[in-house]
Amino acid sequence: QVQLVESGGGLAQAGGSLRLSCAASGRTLSSYAMGWFRQAPGKEREFVATINWSGSSPYYDDSVEGRFTISRDNAKNTVYLQMNSLKPEDTAVYYCAADPYIVTMDSQYWGQGTQVTVSS
Repeated sequence: QVQLVESGGGLAQAGGSLRLSCAASGRTLSSYAMGWFRQAPGKEREFVATINWSGSSPYYDDSVEGRFTISRDNAKNTVYLQMNSLKPEDTAVYYCAADPYIVTMDSQYWGQGTQVTVSS
């Protein structure tokens, strides 16, 4: 059984940075696509970024393009989300997900989430 555990969330000021990590256990996910989603209070979960198995093809939502960077270390079975130039609207619970093919809202494997709060 795959387990995903996010860490690195917390409180940041607008313009600041945070780095999220998602560590996988239970099986090697080096052949899986990985991604990040977020859910703000009162809103639906939304896509943030995804990366293919090799790390060669990151893809971002327009709202974070140029500010966030997704990366992965397959040797550590971990995916990262570097968040720079944070805005109050980035406040949300951030979830990582894994999928053998393409990460979507219907992907099988999810973490429990980590809270990110950005103050103005």
